[in-house]
Amino acid sequence: MIERIGIITGVDAEAAALFSGQGAHGEPLHGFLVRQVRFAGKDIAITCSGIGKVNAAMAAMMLVDHYDVQMLLVVGTAGKLTDIDTDCFQIVEAVQGDYGASRHDHFAHYSAGAWPIGEEHIEAFRAKVTPDIGLPKVRIITSDAFIENPDLGRRLHDALGGDIIDMETAAVAQAAARMDLPWAAIKATSDNADGASSGDFQSNLKRAAKRAADATEKMIAAL
Repeated sequence: MIERIGIITGVDAEAAALFSGQGAHGEPLHGFLVRQVRFAGKDIAITCSGIGKVNAAMAAMMLVDHYDVQMLLVVGTAGKLTDIDTDCFQIVEAVQGDYGASRHDHFAHYSAGAWPIGEEHIEAFRAKVTPDIGLPKVRIITSDAFIENPDLGRRLHDALGGDIIDMETAAVAQAAARMDLPWAAIKATSDNADGASSGDFQSNLKRAAKRAADATEKMIAAL
């Protein structure tokens, strides 16, 4: 039974939307600020890692090491790569979109951590905790690049099969796999990974963060 959960977000607004009003004062630890709350009989440690895969993986390790969490959960916003008709998603698979080999005619994708040599191969990290909360279940692509290029977004979707893209989830999934822990993710879309992404993200951030936070509370209650 899962009793301790670590939640990672990429930006402060995503963390602030979670369990607002609870645990207002965070604890500084190794450069992160961690807020602790209790919800649905579970102890939850929440931190904003900062944007990007390295930050997210470091935060995951910190939450496991210091708070002994039994599950890692990534919550927040993402860009939409397809015309799927909704804006909040439960992630069941995660792949890294910028891990591989740059070849003369294309970028060759590989499973994160595998040798980027020879025939291309991708094995997604699979979420182990996916209770049914009425959200579409999708694959997410994670990249250290913020996508403002619709052509690149389409290429990533065609190559990797993801419907949405962010900058943290697959890194947390990889860390969870290394530590043999379950992971999950809830993402609400704030932009369409195109030329308007920067402005869309800023204007839609708080609204999308609230949608993701509400869905996260529902999922945790269902565990």
